Amino acid sequence: MSTNTRVRWSRRVMTLAVAASLAAITGCGLESGSAIPLPVGPGSIEPVPELEGVAVTVGSKDFTEQVVLGYIIEFALSAAGADVRDLTNIQGSNSTRDAQLAGQIDITYEYTGTGWINYLGNESPIPDPTEQYEAVRDEDLARNDMVWTDPAPMNNTYALAMNRQTAAETGIRTLSDYAALVNSDPAAASTCLETEFNVRQDGFPGLAATYGFDAGQVDKRILQTGIIYQATADGTECRFGEVFTTDGRIIALDLVLIEDDRSFFPKYNAAVTMRREFAEAHPQVAEVMAPISAILTDEAITELNRQVDVDGREPADVARQWLADEGFVTIP
Repeated sequence: MSTNTRVRWSRRVMTLAVAASLAAITGCGLESGSAIPLPVGPGSIEPVPELEGVAVTVGSKDFTEQVVLGYIIEFALSAAGADVRDLTNIQGSNSTRDAQLAGQIDITYEYTGTGWINYLGNESPIPDPTEQYEAVRDEDLARNDMVWTDPAPMNNTYALAMNRQTAAETGIRTLSDYAALVNSDPAAASTCLETEFNVRQDGFPGLAATYGFDAGQVDKRILQTGIIYQATADGTECRFGEVFTTDGRIIALDLVLIEDDRSFFPKYNAAVTMRREFAEAHPQVAEVMAPISAILTDEAITELNRQVDVDGREPADVARQWLADEGFVTIP
């Protein structure tokens, strides 16, 4: 279903779709959310009387960074006194978004580029990150009653990557170079993608249109997100791979990012999002999260991602320790 068709759904139809998309989650016992996995105490985040006992369900998508960000919200609001429920690890952007619109989750970190292109149906990104944020903030509020708080400086945009041997053999430095290779020798441009990127307008189809190559000619391999990094590093199953620019495995596996020389990929600054009704009922939530978002830089989130994907630590442990190290919470 196209983005434009999806955004025209009525709220009632959307609610039914959410119920279906969350069926697997329900089967895991998370229909109304489970308790946060680890305790925290107050730090610079002190108990907020207005949030004492307020039920808050936190959601996230199903990749490392999103799960870490979800736990960051959970521990922060728990330290503030809220009754936090965990509904992280929902499969895919659309399911997570629909769950929030239908009231299944109250709060999540979302990306400005995803909101602008994937949810609101705009075809062209806005190059300036502040203007991109302001545009998605205003349009999503007007159309969907969704509130976007001030974004973090972190920008988890898409990129294509390769290992150093491929870079040396092909001489590719930019996505224009990659497009030229596809057009001249498609078999030499084997590329690993994950399912969502392969169909999103801000993913491979839009990339192909912007850079002037036929996406259907590319030798594409559809893999799970986490597998793509190692497959690209090995260079056997694919010479190029879709990556997130704040993923810690880029550095760990010595991958080379291909320059987006036509600035196709939108800015994906992360921002806390809430339904208007929830945000207006609990304005203290935005106040608690603001100083946390302010220090979520590319370097900070890349390191947290690395600890999970390279060191093998649990996302909840990583999120809690970072908040404690930054003084926001304490660990009992």
